[in-house]
Amino acid sequence: MHKLSDPAAPAADPIQFDQFLAVDIRCGTVVEALPFPEARKPAWKLKIDFGPAIGVKRSSAQITEHYRAEDLVGTKVAAVVNFPPRQIGPFMSEVLTVGFPDEQGRVVLVRPDRDVPNGARLF
Repeated sequence: MHKLSDPAAPAADPIQFDQFLAVDIRCGTVVEALPFPEARKPAWKLKIDFGPAIGVKRSSAQITEHYRAEDLVGTKVAAVVNFPPRQIGPFMSEVLTVGFPDEQGRVVLVRPDRDVPNGARLF
């Protein structure tokens, strides 16, 4: 059985298009990035602005190996905004910031290569 992050894993089973549409992935701007020393794995506590319709949401992101907190502020990221909130230690994570694993399994963020508005939906 392959891990989700294994590039040699075959494609997942086919899904219906409406299943894809059920996952709401939006672009937002990181407005705050703080250390999360209580996390089991090194992580940042992020506040991400998704625009007026969704607002500012919190996310625990295990991205400390490639990203410094001060460099994250002002950057655009992609996140799933319609998962239920998840308690991670003393922190309530409201969105799942998404990325791909590099060769060593460290997370590389998914980010637009052009400016898009906060709240823009992935399609």
